[in-house]
Amino acid sequence: MSNDLTQTDRSRLRRFHELGAHDRATIHAILDAEPNCTVAYVMDGAPYLTPTLQWRVGERIYWHGSSASRAIKAGKGHRVCLNVTIVDGWVMARSGFNHSVNARSVTLFGMAEVVPEDQKAAHLTAFIEGMWPGRTSVLRPIQPQELKATTLLSMPIAEGSAKVRQGPPQDEPEDYALPIWAGVIPTARSVETPIPDARNLGGLEPPEHITAFCARGRS
Repeated sequence: MSNDLTQTDRSRLRRFHELGAHDRATIHAILDAEPNCTVAYVMDGAPYLTPTLQWRVGERIYWHGSSASRAIKAGKGHRVCLNVTIVDGWVMARSGFNHSVNARSVTLFGMAEVVPEDQKAAHLTAFIEGMWPGRTSVLRPIQPQELKATTLLSMPIAEGSAKVRQGPPQDEPEDYALPIWAGVIPTARSVETPIPDARNLGGLEPPEHITAFCARGRS
């Protein structure tokens, strides 16, 4: 298997191509760092976008939704485009035109495939364990009706690209002499103190896998 994803006319970066990357290591790292994604597809001749959660297992990407969802029904066996974006900072330049965003993103193209019924429980468990290792050991078993109501889709990580921008603003040479503050405002998603459900049984404290997740989010 090649270390780089396949480059095609639709996956090749044309603007700011120097920010692009096709290597699997970069793409895997971005996918693993951000579960939120957007899936695009065409339904009844019109374009649609659906936000959902994704996770990676090896060289495949998975996402889920309701079996009754029009988006899920439209995605089965159809070509889709999936995007993950992480904003790392606001780039404040000396002109409005040169303002930018420090960000990491991945865009993948492929054919959505339905995960077989007998594999759904294992993949849902892998998703939860990937986020909160140890969580599934304390949960009640997944019920058959819950599996029936959930559809999982996947596609190979084969065609796509990453785009990564980091660093200070890139201003016009003459603009550096202007008395205008420029720089980067870093941004990050924080993990706060867990808020217990009011209907928790008495005496329950956040388990180790929750406190560990919060600690990782603050590091």
